[in-house]
Amino acid sequence: MPSIETLTSAPLVQIASALRRRRLSPVELVDAYTRRIEASAGLHAFITPPGEQARREAQRAERRLARGESGALLGIPIAVKDLFATRALRTTAGSRILKDWVPSSDATVVARLRAAGAIVFGKTNLHEFAYGVSTANPWWGIARNPHDSRRSPGGSSGGSAIAVVAGLSAGALGSDTGGSIRVPASLCGCVGLKPTFGAIPLNGTFPLGWSLDHAGPLARTVDDAGVLLDVLTGVDAGRKSRRVPTRGLRVGVLQGSIVENVQPAVSRQVDAAAAGLRRHGLRVREVAIPEMQWTVATQLVTLRAEASALHARWIRAQPRAYGADVRTRLQLGSLVAGADYVLAQRMRARIRAAMSRVFHDIDVLLLPSTPIAAPVVGERTVRWRSGEEPVDGALVRLTAPFNLTGLPALSVPFGATAGLPIGVQVVGQWNDEARVLAVGRLLEGVSR
Repeated sequence: MPSIETLTSAPLVQIASALRRRRLSPVELVDAYTRRIEASAGLHAFITPPGEQARREAQRAERRLARGESGALLGIPIAVKDLFATRALRTTAGSRILKDWVPSSDATVVARLRAAGAIVFGKTNLHEFAYGVSTANPWWGIARNPHDSRRSPGGSSGGSAIAVVAGLSAGALGSDTGGSIRVPASLCGCVGLKPTFGAIPLNGTFPLGWSLDHAGPLARTVDDAGVLLDVLTGVDAGRKSRRVPTRGLRVGVLQGSIVENVQPAVSRQVDAAAAGLRRHGLRVREVAIPEMQWTVATQLVTLRAEASALHARWIRAQPRAYGADVRTRLQLGSLVAGADYVLAQRMRARIRAAMSRVFHDIDVLLLPSTPIAAPVVGERTVRWRSGEEPVDGALVRLTAPFNLTGLPALSVPFGATAGLPIGVQVVGQWNDEARVLAVGRLLEGVSR
């Protein structure tokens, strides 16, 4: 039997099997994760680390397992991004404004995790109010990439990705408005899934952009993400993550201006992923979606307007309660004209229609998750032959289009460069998470 320390870094499905067979105790597991969290404090993965409440939940889970009770996540510690309300457990949204807020009820997704038997295992660090992609939080600590502490883990769900990759929990819950699950999954080297818009309810989740926000899992494997997806969507077991045949599936490898500026190592891994899928009997060809060149501006106008509307009262009354970068974004958003927002939504409809047309000819789209590997903390620009690009803009350039359109998108670790992980992104048709996960499993096998 593997040691407890080994199991803390094992896939969730393996941990669940060990718990069901009584080869592992939930209390032993929680204690092992707690030791690892204490030893990894410098990564700043947590705002509120798991405490005695988590250990009491583990003891209850142990009694339930002894009685032969079942639950998809019974006894499994799941870290929760500190954007989701947790009953009797502080929820800050990564801010100073909400530093003392203790909700009286759970967000729907947290309630579903508990109903499946999961142990809510602390609240993870995030970019303040989820409005950024570095998790350089001015109030709760600058999060660090577990592969190289000089580098960013990405964000805004940076703490959740760290928890998964560093073996601090069995899985984690994140949110994604422009890439906030997939970006840290790519930079840290885990699986991150943004499902179809609306597939997972957001009741009790502090919003950022109402029409762009998604919730989803971060996990060590695609199978783990599928298990979490079934719980979070509340569907009958296996429906969202069911295994589907892949031979003969049509894969479109994205081409065009939006993927011109990509690090060579990242491009090579996408090519290798496409070649691997072809060897497994999938039909691979290049596709272009010219309308995607409009997604950066459309996403920017949409998010800035929606976030600033949400924060209008606080940003006027207490602007210095925000960190400098988030304060600037909110103040700039207040300058977005109503006409610009309307025009952005018209353009958004055109982008959505273009993607719908593409999916008449392909089953999944393949592209990088991020055009770069993890940048150094504080790095502001990326240099390309064509000029410079802000790091924040580069990180979400290839993820944000699928928040605008609401398509399901999965980031899978695929290779590395200079010891830093690279993520490959698989995008599917609306409500076709099963096929996206199936292709993700193939990529996982090819990358080994």
